Amino acid sequence: MKNDGAAAEQQAAAYLQRNGLVLLESNFRCRFGEVDMVMKEGSTLVFVEVRKRGSQAFGGAAASITPAKQEKIIKAAQFYLQRLQAQPPCRFDAVLLDGGGQVEWIKHAFEA
Repeated sequence: MKNDGAAAEQQAAAYLQRNGLVLLESNFRCRFGEVDMVMKEGSTLVFVEVRKRGSQAFGGAAASITPAKQEKIIKAAQFYLQRLQAQPPCRFDAVLLDGGGQVEWIKHAFEA
């Protein structure tokens, strides 16, 4: 399962890079949580959560980004930002992958 997640993140990274984003860091971990990818689009820092689901049962990939999961991502992103000298504009995106290889990129998937 871990390899499946890594493959999903690689697919998402490639998709976002084809759409102009620059990968800064993968799997940023701290005591508060993890951010799958930290990317940059222009001057905006983009924190990306990647989700893959084989089916739409239980709401599919989007439903798996629960409020509790969002909170962990936000706290990890805040920790990441504390390391920077200047605070750039930021947003939280989600990349959803289904069992058929379709990619859905949701900009501003949730707010801090």
